[in-house]
Amino acid sequence: MERKLIPAATVRELCGGISDMSLWRWLHDPELNFPKPIYIARRRYWREADMSAWLDAQAEVAA
Repeated sequence: MERKLIPAATVRELCGGISDMSLWRWLHDPELNFPKPIYIARRRYWREADMSAWLDAQAEVAA
C-alpha cells in the first residue's frame, strides 16, 4: 500500500486553485471535515488517499 504525501501547493491545485488563506479556512471549518495535514519540518503534507476520498465525497454532495 503506497502512502504518498502531497504538499500544500498540490492540495490547493487539486481543490481548484484555491489560495492558502482559503485552505486555512477550510482546515478550520468543522462542517467541511477537510483532511488534517501532517507536519514535517514545519511544512504541511496531506495523504493522497485522504484527499482523494474527501474530493470524492464532495463530488457526491454536489451531485
